Amino acid sequence: MPKMNKDYLNNIICGDALTVLKSLPDDLIDVGVTSPPYNKGENKKGWLVANVKYIGASDKLPEDLYQQRQIEVLDEIYRITKPGGSFFYNHKIRWERGNLLHPIDWIRKTKWVLRQEIIWDRMIAANIRGWRFWQECKRIYWLYRPKGKQIIGEELKPKHALLTSIWRFPPEKGISHPAPFPLALPTRCIYSVMDDKKNGIILDPYCGSGTTLVAAKILGYDFIGIDISQDYCQFAKKRIENFKDEEKFVQEELAKHVVTKTFAERKEKGEFTGKYGKNNNINIENQSILKLFE
Repeated sequence: MPKMNKDYLNNIICGDALTVLKSLPDDLIDVGVTSPPYNKGENKKGWLVANVKYIGASDKLPEDLYQQRQIEVLDEIYRITKPGGSFFYNHKIRWERGNLLHPIDWIRKTKWVLRQEIIWDRMIAANIRGWRFWQECKRIYWLYRPKGKQIIGEELKPKHALLTSIWRFPPEKGISHPAPFPLALPTRCIYSVMDDKKNGIILDPYCGSGTTLVAAKILGYDFIGIDISQDYCQFAKKRIENFKDEEKFVQEELAKHVVTKTFAERKEKGEFTGKYGKNNNINIENQSILKLFE
């Protein structure tokens, strides 16, 4: 357990997420990104998918207890997040014996303002039978702690907002963890919110193989990682030590955050800006395009 000073910075704390979070001070972090265990019951073995089991942790709780636990964890993260800070919570829709379990069910019971639901299209195709369409997407919930009465928060820069609310990249490969997300995911979350801010603290309370922490390290931010598994903590520490090996993947993501001309610049020059343009003498082709914006 960390002492009540800055020993927790740039460190991976091995322990129960809720217990460790309660030991951290208020208003500490700027951005968090995580993917908790999904409570899949450790029994989803089939001809295509093997059992999902975490080293040193159980993923098999009564559903009501699991959801209450997630609410408590999210509320502790809210407490230690600075006003105006964000937390990106990656989860999935589950279907258990005809009952649809949606993360919204418990997120709305937390203190957070739900700013956006992002679809992570994992681009996994399968020729599969089943009771429903192949569920290959996950959700990323952008949670926001208001700063005073500013519930809406700061506007994203165009170079970040252009990436839309559907993110397409495959899961991480070659990582010794049952459910790793790709380095591009936390990189996009952190960079879009922090932009070019020089100082900040990034949290992952279920850090697993350390992907969020590697992204924070490469982007130049302090980090705090928590995981209950000694094996994952050691793996993540070694991965952070070798962070330079993964810098190219972060740079590939950053290269996507580019806008040649902003909306304001196009509007000022009378160029095409949908129905908000200055020039009313538009041709038929542009009229057709405008319909997409109405």
